[in-house]
Amino acid sequence: MEREVTALIVPAIGAVAKIDAAPGTVLLDATGEPVEEVSEFFATMLACGASFSSLRSYGLALLRWWRFLVAVDVCWQRATRIEARDFVLWMRLVGPAGRRSGYAPATINHALAVIKMFYADRITAGDGPLINPVPDADHRTGRRSNAHHNPMQPFTPGLRAPFRQKMPERIPRHLPDRLFDELFATLRSDRDRALLAFYVSTGARASELLGVTVDRVNVGDQRIGVHRKGSSRLQWLPASADAFVWLRLYEQQTRRPDGEQALWLTRRRPVRPLTYSAARRMLQRANESLGTAWTLHDLRHTAAQRMVDDPKMSLSDVQWVLGHAHITTTQIYLRPREEEVVSRVLAHHRDRSERPTTPPPPPVDTAGYSAEVLAVLFGGPRP
Repeated sequence: MEREVTALIVPAIGAVAKIDAAPGTVLLDATGEPVEEVSEFFATMLACGASFSSLRSYGLALLRWWRFLVAVDVCWQRATRIEARDFVLWMRLVGPAGRRSGYAPATINHALAVIKMFYADRITAGDGPLINPVPDADHRTGRRSNAHHNPMQPFTPGLRAPFRQKMPERIPRHLPDRLFDELFATLRSDRDRALLAFYVSTGARASELLGVTVDRVNVGDQRIGVHRKGSSRLQWLPASADAFVWLRLYEQQTRRPDGEQALWLTRRRPVRPLTYSAARRMLQRANESLGTAWTLHDLRHTAAQRMVDDPKMSLSDVQWVLGHAHITTTQIYLRPREEEVVSRVLAHHRDRSERPTTPPPPPVDTAGYSAEVLAVLFGGPRP
């Protein structure tokens, strides 16, 4: 039976919760109880090296799937590719809270990847359906495209698997210096100014910088230590001198509770570590006063673009600072931006219109030259 996915009422039930015991993240069903099969999947992913932040991302993707299955009255063990297809249609056409604008293609593809991994884990454990509801890509050799990709070469496009969305080619959005100065001037505290200065000088991700502790600040070497997303390895990133000046001003105004190691703290009592939501809200307030819509990730793009535009820095230097596994990821900052190309083309047209025209050469006066001399100069039969 065909479902009218646009008429579905997907209930906002369940949640993703954090627990102290392993695996650290659980998916709660409508009754508030952890879903045991999902917890076992999370335990497997954690044993395979997944980070705790990745588990939360997986949990949010599975939560959407769980809510959709409740709306269509199908238990997860009996889900088929029909449910997977309708789930993608619902995500494309309806989206969260029935706003009818749909999820982004990257969000849909991420959800499909997580659901596919979950069912593959359950099938291996002897639980769930015999066939994964999320299909694989049709490939004659049975191998994943770009499985042994050379990081020095561009990725070769392959056939998309069923239900996967076409990803638009996006150019990273960065703040020009003038707009960044306007944004910086609207901030209300030295903490916010220090945070913004570190974002645009280190190129760290939002969660990486917010996770810095006081013992990972090296003022003498002008570096700050962050744990990289995914690998969790510690990397000491260089920062600007201005960032450390604002950090010093922030620390002079902060009364740090005994034993608190987090570098970034809230300004209101009770004093506690600054969360991603609070940092995002700080930037939202600045956007509201300017009428803009910059994000914390745009600050990372701004740092990357500034470094790429510096002729003294190589692309591999920028790759190291940003923590990219492949240099092809860093190469996206080399793509020309529309407004910059348009400006250069218009300047080119202005230069051509203002360029003085070269006068035509004067006619050759053949008077006084013999026919034989002219034949030698310009060719032709001699008289």
